[in-house]
Formats: sequence, structure tokens, C-alpha cells
Amino acid sequence: MPVFEAMAVLSPSAALLTKTLKPKITTNHQTPIFLNKSTAKLESSKIISICSPQLSNTKASAISRSPGIEAGSGLVSEDTKNILDTVEVFGLNGNAIPISDLWKDRKAVVAFARHFGCVLCRRRADYLAAKKDVMDASGVALVLIGPGSVDQAKTFSEQTKFKGEVYADPSHSSYKALQFVSGVSTTFTPKAGLKIIQLYMEGYRQDWKLSFEGDTVAKGGWQQGGIIVAGPGKTNISYIHKDKEAGDDPDIEDIIKACC
Repeated sequence: MPVFEAMAVLSPSAALLTKTLKPKITTNHQTPIFLNKSTAKLESSKIISICSPQLSNTKASAISRSPGIEAGSGLVSEDTKNILDTVEVFGLNGNAIPISDLWKDRKAVVAFARHFGCVLCRRRADYLAAKKDVMDASGVALVLIGPGSVDQAKTFSEQTKFKGEVYADPSHSSYKALQFVSGVSTTFTPKAGLKIIQLYMEGYRQDWKLSFEGDTVAKGGWQQGGIIVAGPGKTNISYIHKDKEAGDDPDIEDIIKACC
């Protein structure tokens, strides 16, 4: 996994740098960059230094649990709830549905992906689906929403065999309504770099075709997501986690406690 490929994993726009920037090769053969965990940690620092100079002095650390979890009443403002009531997402059949209808008559765990090609999002889908039996036993639906087209959502669903429901948000309206963060500084971080390395070592892969489709590239791939537990009731949001950076998954047990 070359440095420039790792840049593109975090943001498709970063891959455009490879057209003008070429790494120096000092040997006459290719050697795998990531040979073990210690080597991976070293290379992740190189990735961060190249992608974001202002973060190059930040010490890379092991992946940790996110502190960005909130639970209880008053998590979401009335204005946000009113905006959500106007937001539409699209099912795999192409039909639009108000997003709040996803939890109007039931409780649901709703995960928001960075984009449908994202390797970090594929891991998020798996780690939530691993607890679907617990959710099912409590009558809780599992939903994943991605900022892309219905066709992208279909491809994601087919590739991952995700056990929950999948919806597309082409306009990113739900992300804006929930005020999920977006930007370069939230994408290129030491923890994100380390997590990508870890996932590649576990066998996860980015879908490059989805990652380079128009909508994702136009948005830069900077969008971060989150997870909410909502319902029953359109305005009932009892838990919200806003990703602080790419790959910022909360502890799965916190989600289970909130929903089940």
C-alpha cells in the first residue's frame, strides 16, 4: 500500500496529487511498505506528514475510542429536528422517503458513512452488523446512509452484503442538518492513517471505482459521518455520535446500551 494510495483512501481528491508528485525510488525492486505493525506505525507518520504538514509533528498513537459520544435529552436542537423533517433519502428502489420516517414508528440505529467506497465505512458496516442479532431481539432497526447516488448505494449493499437497510443521500442534506464535520483537518489525522493500515492488514479494501465517481470527488471526500439512535417518534433522538475524524467509531457497547 504505497503512501499515495493511502492518501487516496482518505480522500479521492488527494489522489490527484499523484499526477504531479512522484516518490523517489532508490532501489531496483519494489519492497512492500507495510511489513509489520511497527513498520506500519512508522509509515503512517509519513502519510500524515505528506498529506497535512500542520499535523506532521503530531505523535501517532494507537487507535482509541472516541470521546465524541452524547446521550440523553436535548442532544439535537429543535431547529435541527425541524430541518430533519424536511430531509429526504432514497431507498435502493429509488423511492424518496423523509429521513425521520426511518425512526417514526420504531427505534433505529442509523449510521452515516463518509462515502460508499470508503474502506473505513465498510468496517463500520461490519462492526454494526455483528450486533444485529442483539438489535433484532430488541426490535431495533439497523440503517446505513451514505452521501451518494442510489446506484452507489446498491453497489455498496451488494459488495458488503450489509444486513441492515441502505439509503442514499445525494444532496448530503442529512449530514448538513446534523452538522457532521467536514474538512481536510478531519480527514488526514494520525489515527485515521493508522486505522487504514490496520484495516488493510485485516483484508479490507477501498472500492476505487465508487471513490472516484463524480459526486465523491466533487465533494473532495472530506465529509465525516456519525451514528444516531432515534425513535420511536420523529423528534426522539436519544444518542448521537459525531465523528471527530475519519474512522472515528464509538465503542459498540455504548451503542447497544443506547438502543437495546
